[in-house]
Amino acid sequence: MTILKKELRAGAVSFLLWSAVVGGLMSMCVAMYPSMSGSMEDLSAMFANMGGFSAAFGLDKLGFGTIMGFYGTECGNILGLGGAFFAALTAMGLLAGEEGGHTAEFLLTHPVGRIRIAAEKLAALAAMILGLNLLCLACGAGTIWAIGEEADWGDLLRYHGALLVMQLEIGGICFGLSSLLRRGGLGLGMGLAAGLYFLGLAVNLDAGLDWLRFVTPYYYADAARIFSGESAAGPMLAGCALGAVCAGLGLWRYGRKDIAA
Repeated sequence: MTILKKELRAGAVSFLLWSAVVGGLMSMCVAMYPSMSGSMEDLSAMFANMGGFSAAFGLDKLGFGTIMGFYGTECGNILGLGGAFFAALTAMGLLAGEEGGHTAEFLLTHPVGRIRIAAEKLAALAAMILGLNLLCLACGAGTIWAIGEEADWGDLLRYHGALLVMQLEIGGICFGLSSLLRRGGLGLGMGLAAGLYFLGLAVNLDAGLDWLRFVTPYYYADAARIFSGESAAGPMLAGCALGAVCAGLGLWRYGRKDIAA
C-alpha cells in the first residue's frame, strides 16, 4: 500500500485542480439553465434539424429545452472530454514518468516486486478517476437540485456510470502504452483521448462506420443513447475488455522491461 499512498499524494494537486475545474464548469452550466430555458425550445428545434451536425452530437435525440437534454449536451461534453484527458494524462505518467524523471531505479530498490509496484499505481489511477467522477456527479446533481429542476435521477446515474467506465477504459489503454515508453508521452495520451472522441462523432455521422462503436468508448457513453433507452451493452463490454487487457499487458510488460536509471 506504500506505493498506492505515494501515488495518491503525488497526484493530489492535479486531481483537485481537474476536479475543481471540471466540476465547477458543470455547476456553472447547470446554474445558467433557468435563465436560458425560455429560449431553449426554439434553439433546440433549430439544432435538431441541422442534418449531420445534429446527428454527430446527438442533438436529433436530445433537446436543449429539458434539463436532461441540456445536461447531457453541455455537462456531458465537459466531463466526457475533461475526464478522458485527466485519465489519459495521469495514466501516461505513471510508469514512463518514473523513467523519464530518473526515479525508477530508487523505487525498485524497495523490497516490493515490479508487478506489485505497477498494480498499486494502477489502483491509484482508478481511485483518482473514481474520485473525480464522484465529485463531478455531486456538482452536477447538486446544482440541478439547487435550482429546483426535476431530473430523471436513474438516467443521470446511468449516464455518469457510463462516463466512469469510459474513463477507466481510456486509463487502462494509456497505462498499457505507458509501460512501452521511457518518457511521459503526455501528448500521445491527449491525442488518443481526442481521437476516440472524434471517432464517436464519426460513428454518429456515417452508418457505414458502425463497426467503430466497438472501438470508441464515446459510443456507449453517449447521453442521447442512454436517455433515449438505447442499449450499448455490447460496445461497453468490448471497451471494458480492451481496457482490462491493456492494463494487464502494462503490468506484464513493466515486470519484464529493462528500466532506465
